[in-house]
Amino acid sequence: MAVGSVVVAVIVLALKLVAWWLTGSVALFADALESVVNVAAALAALAAVRVSARPADANHPYGHHKAEYFSAVLEGALILVAAFIILHECWAALNNPRSIELTATALLVAGLATACNAAWCWVLFRRGRALRSPALLADGKHLLSDVVTSGGVLLGITLAAMTGLGWLDPLMAALTAGNILFSGVGLMRESFAGLMDEAPPPQTLARIRGVVAANAEGAIEAHDLRMRQAGRNSFIEFHLVVPAAMTVADAHVICDRLEAALRADLGEAVITIHVEPEGKAKHSGVLVL
Repeated sequence: MAVGSVVVAVIVLALKLVAWWLTGSVALFADALESVVNVAAALAALAAVRVSARPADANHPYGHHKAEYFSAVLEGALILVAAFIILHECWAALNNPRSIELTATALLVAGLATACNAAWCWVLFRRGRALRSPALLADGKHLLSDVVTSGGVLLGITLAAMTGLGWLDPLMAALTAGNILFSGVGLMRESFAGLMDEAPPPQTLARIRGVVAANAEGAIEAHDLRMRQAGRNSFIEFHLVVPAAMTVADAHVICDRLEAALRADLGEAVITIHVEPEGKAKHSGVLVL
């Protein structure tokens, strides 16, 4: 998937450069510049996916999954740089308006580039969610932003050519820059959240509680539930209170059952369960009995 992103990014960049060369539009230049970022981001995602796939070792006992977040942070930073370069070009174009030579060929080439991005964006979202890959999802979100801005750019340059209002071209380029700025900030925020072990959404914790309650028969309660995400891997830990007379072997059976149920629901996960006697019950959290 990551290699595919590199190939698609290079093809789309080539198409957008051709469209810009045919028209001289600053908005299409802005769109092509964002595709340069796409190529760099796709290469970074490829490197990050390769690193994250490495198994845990002595220096990284929890694995290398967080490498994908670094790729997403880099992509967000590149997006911000591209946006400021585009805004600089917009200012130059407003001070020195240029005529746009809009042809059917240029529109076809630009439209083909947008269609390629839209199709690959759908693939990235589908596979990124299935693989729980922050790098692929970040690439997909960036491409979605690219598709939206490319559609706006095509509309803007068409209106500029039809009406003769040259300022519409840099205006659409500025709107493109604003949109990718918003996308870049959001992408970096999500990536930093992963690096800082931010808690998952409440609905995810509620789902885990439901799985524990449904599969902890024989225990009394589960409390102090915590979860963090590292790339596609989940880390879950909680305390499980069992009757004081229960043997270690019986408590272990319950833990095995809980781990299997959680992995069946969440996929790849590292689960830590601290077993406690009933005197440690807090009468809060997940009540099993």
